[in-house]
Amino acid sequence: MSNSTAFARSDGAMTDQKLARLADLIKIWGRELGFQQVGITDTELSAHEDHLDAWLEKGYHGEMGFMAKHGTKRTRPEELEPGTQRIISVRMDYLPAEVESTKVLGQPSRAYVSRYALGRDYHKLIRKRLALLAKKIEQEVGDFGYRAFVDSAPVMERALAQKAGLGWFGKNAMLLNPKAGSLFFLGELYTDLPLPIDAPFEHEHCGSCSACRTACPTGAIVDDKVVDSRKCISYLTIELHGAIPVEFRRAMGNRIYGCDDCQLVCPFTRFTHITQEDDFAPRHDLDRASLISLFGWGEAEFLDKTAGSPIRRIGYQRWLRNIAIGLGNAPWSEAVEAALWARRAYPSALVREHVAWALEEQRRKHGERIATDTCSS
Repeated sequence: MSNSTAFARSDGAMTDQKLARLADLIKIWGRELGFQQVGITDTELSAHEDHLDAWLEKGYHGEMGFMAKHGTKRTRPEELEPGTQRIISVRMDYLPAEVESTKVLGQPSRAYVSRYALGRDYHKLIRKRLALLAKKIEQEVGDFGYRAFVDSAPVMERALAQKAGLGWFGKNAMLLNPKAGSLFFLGELYTDLPLPIDAPFEHEHCGSCSACRTACPTGAIVDDKVVDSRKCISYLTIELHGAIPVEFRRAMGNRIYGCDDCQLVCPFTRFTHITQEDDFAPRHDLDRASLISLFGWGEAEFLDKTAGSPIRRIGYQRWLRNIAIGLGNAPWSEAVEAALWARRAYPSALVREHVAWALEEQRRKHGERIATDTCSS
């Protein structure tokens, strides 16, 4: 933990006026470092703790055991980092310029990768910026206690962001901002400084709109602000280690890593700002690559081309598993069948199972095509 010895120190020398000025400076520095918004909140998350407990009790976290293993550290920041008094919450836009989203989803022979994962891994970039923000604070006030988080520990990121005034919870449980949509990353700086806090974002703008719930391919949004991860394509393609349940495979379409459907249909997405970060630009044509070309990557090529990418975490076998489903959902062609046949004896039983399913889907489509052509003639 950065500067851990400073936690729990006395701040008697920091007057309210100085703390207010520091809070203003933190927001200026944050914007200078590339964050689109910075807010400050306290550690009170009891309402969100109740919501999390209910979600866990229903098993909606699936195989994500890390969501339950840390007890109350996730919802009580002062338990995770003793001495924490405030959380500085930041957000950063990630949508690259000239990236086609809905168009790719409508072209089933091309692979759809969640827009956040097209470029380099965001964790290091945002954590580095948070460290620079902490350094600026340190230059202003001297040693202080802090620790930076970027989706890397038991932290209630969206809950803290809502309390810090960055947005509200949409019906898809994503954090929405009225001027930026939801295509942004979040990060936090836990600190022992008793900074003045910002007003939480109380007004929810969703109203009667339920576009996200309607658009979810697998019906994973089971209630307003409640997602059953076990049905979510992002969970299935990234978090699930074993076989993807057959009942969800056709609904996955060409989505091979993550899913953005609930965000893309949100009316507030039209306010999304294009990122200014070069690291988030698509690499290796992942915003438009064909399923066949990606399925042809060998393991060494996969490791090379996903270096520094969030995609690397799923490993090569799950990469092939996901693309096999995409190929099964693609229109029939000799090229698709040939690509699948080339992997039919792959050493991994997980890959073989999904290739076999995809080949059956392709045979069925080919048979239906022949039948249609026969009837037409």
